[in-house]
Amino acid sequence: MTNVTPARRSGLPRRALLGAAVATAAAGAFDWSLPAVARASTAVGTPFATPGRAVRPKFRWWWPDGLVQPDEIRREIDQIADAGFGGAEIAAVHHSVTDPSVLDTARHGWGSAAWVAGVEAALGQAARRGLTVDLTIGPSWPAAVPGITPDSEAAVKELAYGTATLTAGSAYSGPVPAPVYAAASGVTRQQLLLVQAARVNTANSTRKETGLDLDSVRDLTGAVTDGTLTWTAPDDGSWVIVSYWVRGSGQTPEGGPHTAPAAYVVDHFSAAGTRAVTDFWEAHLLSPTVRRLLKVSGGALFEDSIELETDGLQWTPGLPDAFLAHTGRSLLPLLPAVILNHGSQVFAFEAAVTRQIRHDFWETVSVLFNRHHVTALRAWAHSLGLELRSQPYGLQTDAIASAALLDIPEGESLGFKNLDDYRCLAGGRDMAGHTVLSCEAGAYAGGAYNTTWQKFLRTMGGAYAAGVNQTVVHGFSYAELPGVNWPGYAAFTPYKGTIGYGESWGPRHPTWRHVADVSGYLGRVHQVLQTGRPRVDVAVFRQTGYTATGIGASWFTATGIPLGWTHQFLSGPLLDLPAATVRHGRLAPEGPAYKAVFVEGDFFYGSTVTLALSDARALLRLARAGLPVVLLGSWDTVVPSGVPDSGESDELRSAVAELLAQPLVRQVTDKSAVPTALADLGVAPDVRYATSSTLLNAHRVADGVDYYYLCNGKHAETVKPPVAAIDHEVTLRRTTAGAVLYLLDPWTGKAERLARYTEDGDTVTARVTLQPAETLVLALGRPGLFGDRAGSRPHAVDSEADEVRFTDAGLTVRATTAGTYSTVLSSGRTVRTTLKTVPEPMDLASWQLHVQDWRPGDTPYRTTVVEHDLTLDALLPWSQITELADVSGIGRYRTTVTLDDGWTGGHGARLELGTVTDTCRVTVNGHRLDPVDQIHPVVDLGDVLRRGVNVIEVEVATPLSNRLRVSDPAVYGGTARQAYGLLGPVRLVPYGEARIV
Repeated sequence: MTNVTPARRSGLPRRALLGAAVATAAAGAFDWSLPAVARASTAVGTPFATPGRAVRPKFRWWWPDGLVQPDEIRREIDQIADAGFGGAEIAAVHHSVTDPSVLDTARHGWGSAAWVAGVEAALGQAARRGLTVDLTIGPSWPAAVPGITPDSEAAVKELAYGTATLTAGSAYSGPVPAPVYAAASGVTRQQLLLVQAARVNTANSTRKETGLDLDSVRDLTGAVTDGTLTWTAPDDGSWVIVSYWVRGSGQTPEGGPHTAPAAYVVDHFSAAGTRAVTDFWEAHLLSPTVRRLLKVSGGALFEDSIELETDGLQWTPGLPDAFLAHTGRSLLPLLPAVILNHGSQVFAFEAAVTRQIRHDFWETVSVLFNRHHVTALRAWAHSLGLELRSQPYGLQTDAIASAALLDIPEGESLGFKNLDDYRCLAGGRDMAGHTVLSCEAGAYAGGAYNTTWQKFLRTMGGAYAAGVNQTVVHGFSYAELPGVNWPGYAAFTPYKGTIGYGESWGPRHPTWRHVADVSGYLGRVHQVLQTGRPRVDVAVFRQTGYTATGIGASWFTATGIPLGWTHQFLSGPLLDLPAATVRHGRLAPEGPAYKAVFVEGDFFYGSTVTLALSDARALLRLARAGLPVVLLGSWDTVVPSGVPDSGESDELRSAVAELLAQPLVRQVTDKSAVPTALADLGVAPDVRYATSSTLLNAHRVADGVDYYYLCNGKHAETVKPPVAAIDHEVTLRRTTAGAVLYLLDPWTGKAERLARYTEDGDTVTARVTLQPAETLVLALGRPGLFGDRAGSRPHAVDSEADEVRFTDAGLTVRATTAGTYSTVLSSGRTVRTTLKTVPEPMDLASWQLHVQDWRPGDTPYRTTVVEHDLTLDALLPWSQITELADVSGIGRYRTTVTLDDGWTGGHGARLELGTVTDTCRVTVNGHRLDPVDQIHPVVDLGDVLRRGVNVIEVEVATPLSNRLRVSDPAVYGGTARQAYGLLGPVRLVPYGEARIV
């Protein structure tokens, strides 16, 4: 019979480890001084209008290892800077290059002298331009370095297994069962860890797992002599023999080879693995020049997601000892429950015990990953003047806890299933007191040269509402490489002979002409979402802190968010962080200030109602301190998350019973009762919608100013039906009494005092109208905060007019039709205003179109432009115009509008562009207007129009797909023609305007 009685525990438990590490990392981190955006005026040159480089988007900058020229590197830094981006991450990626003769890894591999020279050039030019440069931890991903072999102590490991089945009473004599799958190339050694036997118990079997009796597990290692096992099975049923072999997995970084000698992935769970990385950098990569420049223009050390791919179980030699220290019991008798075969479980004990064993195993792996990898790398990065940015997911580890340790946790738009994946990382970030949650953005499968910025913005709109506030755009490819086709080297295209991932943004794209408008928008959104402190309604407690799973929270994800609620996820280690205190009923009052904690069954283990005893005690402590708690499920049946110590189950039930007895704790058995429980506790969201809506929101507070980011988006890219336009009232909570409402336009950088809303105590209600994926940034602050001169003058609470605005003339109404309009002011007074004449809307269908048709030039890096001039009586996509069917490039549409003598200073107009693909700019009478909202291209022309003839020009830039499908059909020929250009309908909608007061 196996003895699973725990021994005395030693070492730091996971919670103490994380708490100590975060406390050290966050010392001095709570600098909540308000960035200048909160005090800016609307003048050009203010921080909101021109956000600093630190908050501007970055590029993932793909190099073909070290086959780069310093002059070209400096030129590309200038291109990135001139386009309004804040920096770049150097990543060695060349999935498009499979011919080893193209890349001489000995001379031009990652980490070679040529690579170091390129890094020096990048850092030096970035210092001149005020950019930052991030460096990936190794070539491609996962973390790897040359100089180790698959057999090295520092190399990534797997636990492979072999098996043999015996009938009752039968004997086995022969070699220890070999692993069921062969070792990877380059692996020459494997060590026998253990041989076991266990009785088969079909009652414990599942559809894919063979059931075993835990009590029957016995160690046969002593019966092995010179590699031969001799053993006779008892006569009480079928038995299995299981052998366990530790060996290198032989994994190399993606898309290699990148180095000579070859690089192998390091052990992410041991000090030796991390030391191999830092030792290689110290010895080979950190030249005196690189070290010096990192202090000036270095940004972060970056690590991609933990993609440790093996046929067996991810392993490290220290796991048995770590498991014993963490749980107080031996891992070895429990191994059958955790071994894997190509990602699938093989054996199972009784279901509840199996769940607890697996929970304890991966929790131990999390501790090792956080201690030996994340914390060690962070300390080393800090010694170089860098931060550590990482995607801490990919395995069954606590990514929420890892996010709390990182300077900058990062998610991704490709791998994340929905917005709750970001909310997991945001919970770790905010509880640790850090500011930035980054996103690897725009990595679309098959997206090369056909991705629009509009698609990119639609993807990112919801991510910002879920906590993202830094964007690393996927990506910018180095320009040159021998043998490539026009328009130059692309890291992921061709990919297996066809179109690859992501885009290769840069001057090779027609849309690069307009990209500063997009980078300015992203920078302003980042600026607002990095200002002050986050405010989140509810913390959802997770017994298991995975992310990149798409699993959300009961009620809140499906029902709460459409009503305005916001939430983030916390895991157990976060409850012992310094921020995990309660004041005035708020958890982490100097951070996200959660109003309540919501706890339900563990979704990752069959929604079992489970808690660790330490977590139950932490929740009890918080509830006693005044934090509302809502529990969903039958908590009288709660069981420990891991294998319990003697008496631990009773202690847990006692702690939960005491928790349920607290006056601010509610238990519900159905998710539909969650809102009633919250209301009973006096918990309400900061944002409320009168009806269920697709509106998403994020809230931040700085120096008494509330910032609200709103997006008409969706929880996941695959949600159906598509998001529709919304038009409804939104109620916002304000921190400062008497605060007034401002619109901050992230496209133009302008701030405008809003003139129509209602007030009720600490809330303000305004009407929000947004098209799908359109965004809005509102601020609630003191009068005059953004330089407006409305002061304490009354605003409108209701009006029959289309709009009420504060203008230089005063409080003004606008309408697109003539008539008399009543407006009710906040003072209680009703004012009637007459607009005598308003011109009719005009459909603008006839245009002169001049097209710059981009084609391959005399080298793969040069573009030839062929020009076309057309007269259009109706707007059509280029794909339906014979001369333009396969054209990509820039089109300039020009039309004239004649306004009669009735056009006076009391008139303005909006230009509605309809559908545009892709980016656009508008010029009227030679005056280029402010950047256009690329999601909802409607432009207020204001007083730019004049009596007589007016010239309106719309410049449209397209992706390159239509040209590439004919210029490089071997790769792109399978794509359909895209609908490029100004598609409309385009309307000029005049409005009348008159002062009220």
